[in-house]
Amino acid sequence: MKLGCIQLQVAFGDVEKNFSRVEEFIREAANKGAEIVILPEMWNTSYALEKLEGLADVDGERTKAFLSQLAKELHVHIVGGSVATKKGDKFYNTMLVYNNEGELVGEYDKAHLFRLMDEHLHLSSGNTQNNFKLGDLGAAGVICYDIRFPEWLRLHALNGAKVLFVSAQWPTARIDHWKTLLQARAIENQCFVVAVNRISRNKDNFNGQSMVIEPWGEILWTGGEDEELAIVDVDFSKVDEVRTRIPVYDDRRPELYQDVLK
Repeated sequence: MKLGCIQLQVAFGDVEKNFSRVEEFIREAANKGAEIVILPEMWNTSYALEKLEGLADVDGERTKAFLSQLAKELHVHIVGGSVATKKGDKFYNTMLVYNNEGELVGEYDKAHLFRLMDEHLHLSSGNTQNNFKLGDLGAAGVICYDIRFPEWLRLHALNGAKVLFVSAQWPTARIDHWKTLLQARAIENQCFVVAVNRISRNKDNFNGQSMVIEPWGEILWTGGEDEELAIVDVDFSKVDEVRTRIPVYDDRRPELYQDVLK
């Protein structure tokens, strides 16, 4: 399959500009043959957390209509990164996933809130997993800080994910952690990891380095430090090959460590 990885420069607090740029990139990706398109984290508002009352998408309705229409029109699966949403009187960092028929197949509120960016002061955390199907492909989606919790990603792999999609706004200062953690998550779960990060005008803040990684940990593509669209070919059958050669899932002994994970 062909992946369209959109490494976007997210405009701080400028919802209209961000929607316009995302539509341009999704259409370009589809025109270049992408079958799955992946977006970064909080692409509608960026981290304008103190302005969420006026910026967050109420119940995600605008984003849902937007992604559904594009997915159906262009016949592409869209892993819609995440957007700031308001549900009731609370705000969330929400990932929305649509199949190529325009149907919502995944909705996930970020489970692990990142205190260093004050997420816990402005956002509420989610409590549900995010496994979904894109055609016959078992997949899952997580958001940024989630990758520091290996047990969370393993749970998604155990529930059928052969690819873990990661949408992020990962800072330049810890970009080496990003690369190492993503490779580790691919190797230990014997699955593909497709991770899309944002960039910013000041690359000292966010410098991209999005990645597509195979189950052996081999890197198929790494983004640069500028806004870009990458079309990456992947062969998801490699997941079964790797899991057969080293049967990690068969050799697990959860009775030894399940209590530790509570």
